Amino acid sequence: MMQVQYMKPFYTKITGDKLRLVFAYQYFSILKENEIFHFIPIEGKEMIINLNTQQIENLSEVFVFQKGNRFIRLPLYQLLLITNVHEHLAPILENATPKPQLPLISSVTAGEIDQLIAELEQKNLDYLIDQALLDHNKTLFFELLHQKSHQPGGFEI
Repeated sequence: MMQVQYMKPFYTKITGDKLRLVFAYQYFSILKENEIFHFIPIEGKEMIINLNTQQIENLSEVFVFQKGNRFIRLPLYQLLLITNVHEHLAPILENATPKPQLPLISSVTAGEIDQLIAELEQKNLDYLIDQALLDHNKTLFFELLHQKSHQPGGFEI
């Protein structure tokens, strides 16, 4: 069995649900009987992958690898069968597949954020006042009540 030694697309492009991986010299190599053969783009040079099915669509594309004056010609379907090319394709597909992004909260204004913070501070102060009452801590209760009266939206004592 041959092993893929190195595989990095020279160029990638997503068009609709298709991912095109284009390979060039020195970007793809295989190991056969402890000898490294480098890809040469004299015949096929790209893989077309359907992103929905994760299947390669141009299985008859012929890839050629060279070492010195020796060549190995492999159709993509055979390359998939006799090498570990899947291990090298998995991270490429992972990086190429768009991930759902969380919506950005760019429509929130600084004023709205300030208002939300003020409301949270108010609720927190109310909670602390309730805790002081439950603990029968008069000193803390009156201190918190005094703080609340000096906040915007607070009340007069």
